[in-house]
Amino acid sequence: MKYISLSTNEERRLSFYLAMEEYVARHFQDDDMFFMWRVAPSVIFGRNQVMQNEVNMDYCRAHHIHIYRRKSGGGCVYADRDNLMLSFITSGDNVPFNYHRFMEMILLVLRKLGIQATSTQHNDVMIGDRKVSGTAFYQLPGRCVAHATLLYDTNMDHMLNAITPSADKLQKKGIASVRQRITLLKDYTSLTANELFDFIKATLCSEESCLSLEDISRIEQIEEGYLRDEFINRIL
Repeated sequence: MKYISLSTNEERRLSFYLAMEEYVARHFQDDDMFFMWRVAPSVIFGRNQVMQNEVNMDYCRAHHIHIYRRKSGGGCVYADRDNLMLSFITSGDNVPFNYHRFMEMILLVLRKLGIQATSTQHNDVMIGDRKVSGTAFYQLPGRCVAHATLLYDTNMDHMLNAITPSADKLQKKGIASVRQRITLLKDYTSLTANELFDFIKATLCSEESCLSLEDISRIEQIEEGYLRDEFINRIL
């Protein structure tokens, strides 16, 4: 699998990486491509979600947490510089098959670290009965895009307060709070977040391609579409 990297180390908004997924899927012909990213505190909600029902907008505004809508389905998640975001782009239209491949990649990494992780029918990755990674997926013509959060560490206060899953949703899952549902990789490995980043890359990828400045400029043009959500712009 080929790792896709940037030619600069400039910190980017979460919207840039969503646009990067789309750009790579549309313009690169390799069968399997992968990259990772870390962002400033951000909330990302799914294609079909109503933001006001999922995001504590007052809290996000007060704590300078950015809000973005993605093109994949699934639930609302919080991300910051202390966790890793994974992106997988591949060829074909067989969604269940490619989604399963992506899940198996995450499980492979964790098991090579000696962590006994499992997946669920809802496409979460679990350590014991606690979630350490959530995934989502969408299609473009002939291409599949999957992404995941991987919780190495996180600002727990932000995670608990920036997103607002309904009491009904929590009750259906048999839990009392978000805190009871998640776990952090830092509690299971001696690797730092940067070392984990390098370990994942070395485990999954055998070659690397660097995006040019022209590629980055074209990604920034796509990014504008992710920044035009009328509801987001209204509150930020």
